[in-house]
Amino acid sequence: MKICKVSQLKGGEVLARAVLTESYQVLLGEGTRLQPEYINKLQQLGIEEVFVETEDAEKIEILREETETQFKEKVREILEHHTYSHNQELEQLAETADHLISSILKEEELVEQVYDIRERSSDLYEHSISICTLAVLTALKLKMNREMVHDIGVACLLHDLGLRYLTIQYANQPIEELSKDARNEFMKHPVYAYSALKKEKWISDDVKNMILYHHEQMDGSGYPPHARMLPLESRVLNLCEAFDEMICGIGCKRRKVYEAIEELKKYRGIRYDGRILDAFLEFTAVYPAGSFVLTNEGETALIICQNKQSPDRPVLRIVKDKEGNSLTKEVIKDLLVFTDVFIEKAVEK
Repeated sequence: MKICKVSQLKGGEVLARAVLTESYQVLLGEGTRLQPEYINKLQQLGIEEVFVETEDAEKIEILREETETQFKEKVREILEHHTYSHNQELEQLAETADHLISSILKEEELVEQVYDIRERSSDLYEHSISICTLAVLTALKLKMNREMVHDIGVACLLHDLGLRYLTIQYANQPIEELSKDARNEFMKHPVYAYSALKKEKWISDDVKNMILYHHEQMDGSGYPPHARMLPLESRVLNLCEAFDEMICGIGCKRRKVYEAIEELKKYRGIRYDGRILDAFLEFTAVYPAGSFVLTNEGETALIICQNKQSPDRPVLRIVKDKEGNSLTKEVIKDLLVFTDVFIEKAVEK
């Protein structure tokens, strides 16, 4: 399932979700095959987007799955052939970062979309690609210049190079629960990466510093070397790194997306730059499509799509009333319209 602009419909597509009027009456039902006259009617009514069936995953992704896989395998190939102080092949990652940035920039609407980001594995290469896409989008939201966006992309792909030099197990374990020796070793990985790259001429000093400081925080509570005066680009990488580590369980227990976002909000202005957090939240869905939530009215609902204007106010399909009874007819609530309804928490189906 994907969102498709009505202006781009050619006819023959099958609706994955019912099209509703402003009063939430069904205009075209789920499963309807779109005819030219239906498309004309949608345009006349000012309906700009619809959900149509595809063979793709249900979530709205920043990068297409095949594109993300290509980037991940390229990063994997380069990093797995790397040995300490033999860095010739790493220069290819600068080109990879540019290709990834171009993949985002070539479709302007990508920067304006709200994305369903989900918890996943602690695969190091997937983690690097994920942070790169998150940080690049955040930087674009902040109107940072292309050179700095490039540097952020390169730093993201290289930031965890030092983890390749570790022999300890760290996936899905809080750093605090590691032995003292293991914890100290884990906390050295930014220094290992920086040391391996510091003499490289093809990497800017800004990239090297982002790699060194990617676990540092604004309040100096990170590691190493407890620096407080972090430049903007480092603060962008740090926030995206913290978020992605939480949802994939690198150096911590894996968390749900909404839990990770709440953690970022908790330390707004303390560990994380508030302006950067606002830019990040502009494109990050707190509750991804397909997840279940409990409303303040006691109803259980399914998130069916996001509102670009307000990622924390999605469109819900009520599946159980406050007594826990399953509904026999479709009830849709757009939280931008139902302003007295809000989400209390995520729940299991």
